[in-house]
Amino acid sequence: MADIINLDDIKESLACEDLPSSIVKIKDYFAQQDRVELNIGVTGESGSGKSTFVNAFRGLGDDEEGSAKTGVVETTTVPTSYSYPKYPNVKLWDLPGIGTPNFKADEYLKKMKFESYDFFIIIASDRFREYHANLAAEIGKQNKKFYFVRSKIDANIAAEQRKKTFNKEKTLDDIRKDCIAGLGKIEGKSSAVFLISCFDISLYDFNCLEETMEKELPQHKRHVLMLALPNITLEINKRKKKELQKNIWKLALLSASVAAIPIPLLNAAVSISVDVGILVTELKKYYNAFGLDPDSLQKLSDRSRKPVDELKALVKSNLNKGINKDMVIKLLTGSSFLAVQAAAETWLGLIPFLGSLVSGSLSFATVYYVLNQCLNELAEDAHNVLMAVLKTEV
Repeated sequence: MADIINLDDIKESLACEDLPSSIVKIKDYFAQQDRVELNIGVTGESGSGKSTFVNAFRGLGDDEEGSAKTGVVETTTVPTSYSYPKYPNVKLWDLPGIGTPNFKADEYLKKMKFESYDFFIIIASDRFREYHANLAAEIGKQNKKFYFVRSKIDANIAAEQRKKTFNKEKTLDDIRKDCIAGLGKIEGKSSAVFLISCFDISLYDFNCLEETMEKELPQHKRHVLMLALPNITLEINKRKKKELQKNIWKLALLSASVAAIPIPLLNAAVSISVDVGILVTELKKYYNAFGLDPDSLQKLSDRSRKPVDELKALVKSNLNKGINKDMVIKLLTGSSFLAVQAAAETWLGLIPFLGSLVSGSLSFATVYYVLNQCLNELAEDAHNVLMAVLKTEV
């Protein structure tokens, strides 16, 4: 990741460089976190559903363009990366299967270039086996995190339903206990186990897995993971909104810092230009993160068999007409803060102390208000789309 630009760099740029160069630097300031790389290694025995998991975690079906190849025989012979459609810097690596008679965890990790991954997901579709424990232990020895996922739970439930004594909760509990017991033999390691169905990720522990990874990642990695995750469950939708809200005050503070720089008569044009740049970039991020763009809605329609026009009709925000400079200027014009802000920044800017204080606070309020309003609208639209698809009640 490039060196982070701080507010002092931006102030110096505004004082010494032309406006276009300064705007580029300001945009780069809040875009850097979205360029953070995240590499997730997905491993497990052949036939465990690694490739299907890679697809499901990216919101893709097994037969969609860009999906990992799946089949009844081992289809992955070398580490293969699959990025998120809108976030190429976030990659899931489908690793060759483990579990051969001569499997050695330390040699496997060395061949897979262990150091390349931020953490691992170990997939198992059957009983917990010794090679799962060996691999988990070796990952732990090298101070990397892993998450143990028991896949194909829907198939296990279907098989157990044939028995007269079938009890769904007991079946799930037995599966979980088997895995926890195996992991418990690994000294000092978490016994968390996640049960999932890659064909219906709204069931079982998918949300819990995603939430656990989110909490345990460093902040900059967590942010980019939340943006990349497909907006396919109500829980993800809520957490996306929460994550995006964390940046609003920082972006508003950036706007205020620029507005507070004592450059008489020029501050209004500079500050409003900065605000437009901030808002265009951030609102496009919201729109894509919530999956409200035409391509995402079409894919959701294909998977859910809901007519795409019905889904589009649920998107009420004016942002669906296009996010650009002109649209953002209209947004700002509609804000009660703007007229006062422009006047304050032009005239009060002539008074070094008082001018900077007032113009900075007004600029902060404008950006904070607009971003919050738009985020709330888009999150609500995304929620309504998901409700229509999932047919669930609040």
